[in-house]
Amino acid sequence: MEIYKFTIDVGKTIDNYNSISAFYTKIMQTVEPTNIGLIYIEPGGVVGLHEAPVPQLFVVIQGEGWVSGDDSKKVALKHGEGVLWQTGQAHASGSDTGLTALVIQSKQIEVPANK
Repeated sequence: MEIYKFTIDVGKTIDNYNSISAFYTKIMQTVEPTNIGLIYIEPGGVVGLHEAPVPQLFVVIQGEGWVSGDDSKKVALKHGEGVLWQTGQAHASGSDTGLTALVIQSKQIEVPANK
């Protein structure tokens, strides 16, 4: 799995349109049909270990939690951070306090190098 940052510090300043104190952080550009959704994990909740059927990008947009691979080693994620799983990678996710994540699934995902 690959961990990415989507926080303001990796964003680019928006200089157009008379913008003030505005920033843009690109998540990805799609080539193939793409499913985009939200996942809500309540306090103490877990999405059990399963394989990714296609590449999956999981970006925490609220709260904090953890992700793990088939080794069960938990990696902490907080608001603005994300993980990319490739097809066939086993993974799980959960949260002690609750989280909301944006989930993008597509046969082809190219994420900028925000690591």
